[in-house]
Amino acid sequence: MPIYRAPVEDARFLLSDVFDIARYSNLAGFSDATPDTIDAVLDAAARLCEDVIQPLNRIGDVEGCTRNEDGSVTTPTGFPDAYRQLAEGGWVGLSADPEIGGTGLPFVFTCLMNEFLSSANVAFCLYPSLTQGAITALAIHGNEEQKALYLPKLVEGTWTGTMNLTEPQAGTDLGLLRAKAVANGDGSYAISGTKIFISAGEHDLTENIVHLVLARIEGAPAGTKGISMFVVPKFIPDANGKPGEKNAVSCGSLEEKMGIHGSPTCVLNFDGATGWLVGEPHSGLKAMFTMMNEARLGVGIQGLGLSEVAYQNAAAYARDRRQGRAMSGPSEPDKAADLLVVHPDIRRMLLTMRAFNEGGRALVAWTALQSDIAHRSEDEAAAKLADGWLGLATPIVKAFLTDKGFENTVLAQQVFGGHGYITEWGMEQFVRDARIAMIYEGANGIQALDLVGRKLGRDGGKPVMALFKEIGDFVAENAGNKDLEPYVLPLGQALKDLQSATMWFMTNAMKKPENAGAGSTDYLNLFALVLLAWMWARMARVAQEKLAANEGNPAFWNAKLITGRFFMEHMLPETGANLARITSGADTMMAMPAEAF
Repeated sequence: MPIYRAPVEDARFLLSDVFDIARYSNLAGFSDATPDTIDAVLDAAARLCEDVIQPLNRIGDVEGCTRNEDGSVTTPTGFPDAYRQLAEGGWVGLSADPEIGGTGLPFVFTCLMNEFLSSANVAFCLYPSLTQGAITALAIHGNEEQKALYLPKLVEGTWTGTMNLTEPQAGTDLGLLRAKAVANGDGSYAISGTKIFISAGEHDLTENIVHLVLARIEGAPAGTKGISMFVVPKFIPDANGKPGEKNAVSCGSLEEKMGIHGSPTCVLNFDGATGWLVGEPHSGLKAMFTMMNEARLGVGIQGLGLSEVAYQNAAAYARDRRQGRAMSGPSEPDKAADLLVVHPDIRRMLLTMRAFNEGGRALVAWTALQSDIAHRSEDEAAAKLADGWLGLATPIVKAFLTDKGFENTVLAQQVFGGHGYITEWGMEQFVRDARIAMIYEGANGIQALDLVGRKLGRDGGKPVMALFKEIGDFVAENAGNKDLEPYVLPLGQALKDLQSATMWFMTNAMKKPENAGAGSTDYLNLFALVLLAWMWARMARVAQEKLAANEGNPAFWNAKLITGRFFMEHMLPETGANLARITSGADTMMAMPAEAF
């Protein structure tokens, strides 16, 4: 059976040392993030995920969810009790406003907790993470009555939330959706239509489910400009705010799918269900994207979490399994064979996973801090800059962390050899569970197009130029540090590759947009590698300072420096290949006649 230990020491290192969370004490909620609070939150999160939620991972995969004759859905054994413990611990509303029952801690804590949850049981993690997105959407776009009615219940975890976008004919292109809303004359609407791929659309974990649904009001313009968002509860709250009459929304079926069996993926039928408009008419996409942007960060974290747990199991197996002899001669001549971990190719795979995990975790924490600054800072300039950087990072975190997270679950499976293909070891479940993260909440190719087509040019390109300057300044400030050269020099070269790719797009994409489309995925990957290299250089600087001051655990700092060098030497050079592919343009890619495929 798979093992899992939450990376508490690494999370603490990021919060306290790399990003110095204390420097943000002027922001709401940050003054409460003392060293004692950091320790208490991380330790409690680890215990819940390791002891309660991780043991249910295999159970959820084997049992799956069951749709009953009445349309209700039963979740796997142990899920309801585990969710109750999660809710009672305040984890759903960890970063929510205290005025609606939340703890109010920085969003970065929620992101780290969601990584722990994703590693422990990614299917289970979908229930609270979707609810957190619904909380954000309603808090920003809901009216006062909606906020008072729904937010406290969602925050305390007694109700959960969903997002309902996709229809059979409308996936990425939401302008094709057909769900309709007809005014009832009392301020409510009758919602009709079918939504598919709705995660946690029906279950037995909570007393009510709050659906956020995209639909088109009668007479609305065609395309995306005519889409509105509605809140449609499973049970219509009564005068006391408690679940009352059953609404006309039902689970028509559950999808049979490759992975995440512990999460019900539902076909939901709305048969004149009562819903209430959220925000202004025809502004539904804007409201839903508030939820989706947070969800995209959450999905990126799922990729990271699965990569982390897969790595932990592969490393443990490599330290235990004996096969063959070390290339330089037997490392343990008295044994029948040497451990897998002595072989360079095994180490290549383990270090690839580890360098990604630790760099990716730092990128998630940095991105979450940008969200905190954007939403909590009273300094308008700082908030605007952070919001711009958050916009850039969101598609990168979603796409890169899920692409590489999936690749790393396959690497971990490879370390196990034939045993990795066998169910009892658990590696094949990680592979199956990781695959969906590359698809949902906007397929990764769409994320790349979003980065190149929208985010680069946002606000006249000021956010991306400011980010390039920030990284360039870091390189310049540390250029004289000989010990940091193995980290800073490769970072500087990779930044030049990224700047060259950006300039190439500026020169070639306007006159031929297909050039941007052809190079967008390589550009996103290049950008991601530069950001991870920046994270690694920052972590290496702290590790060197700690070693020089004889502080903390020397083994931890030395492992950081070695892993960081591996990233710089073996993974970062891919930016050169990314640049070459980007600048080759779209001509060859578009030359093949469609009928020849």
